[in-house]
Amino acid sequence: MSLTIRSYQPEDLPRLKQITVAAFDGVSIDQGMEQRFGVIHGHDWQWRKARHLDVDVTRDPAGVFVAELDGQIVGCITTWQDRDGGIGHIPNIAVEASFRGQGVGRQLIEHAKQHFRSCGLTHAKIETLEQNATGQHLYTSLGFREVARQIHLVAELGR
Repeated sequence: MSLTIRSYQPEDLPRLKQITVAAFDGVSIDQGMEQRFGVIHGHDWQWRKARHLDVDVTRDPAGVFVAELDGQIVGCITTWQDRDGGIGHIPNIAVEASFRGQGVGRQLIEHAKQHFRSCGLTHAKIETLEQNATGQHLYTSLGFREVARQIHLVAELGR
């Protein structure tokens, strides 16, 4: 497998959204909200998750990286930096289902960590849900350590 990790280009966005939505099925806060409350404000969880990439590419397009195999996009990672605080953040990482378990996610994270180092940052932060055992295993194998747990709560506001 000859994987290439390259910088994001705007024309990549539809494919990155497709891969990300599929990758977050079963491990998405938005999906959990939909399971509890149904579709919210006319938008399903997939629409909400895809929109996260819009935010990521607007916030730091130079911090979005694309994994390609033989010219085919197979994954991505998004990042942003708190330069004053010295911390690089990884809000989203996604790999096409047929390429999972082959080291693509690992290479994407290593690429992001090197990006952070080259920018003078000293730490990297990633979050995952309790039900994402695969992510937890991968992230800890790459040196990430659990520092806290968070509970997400949602309330209906009514009219």
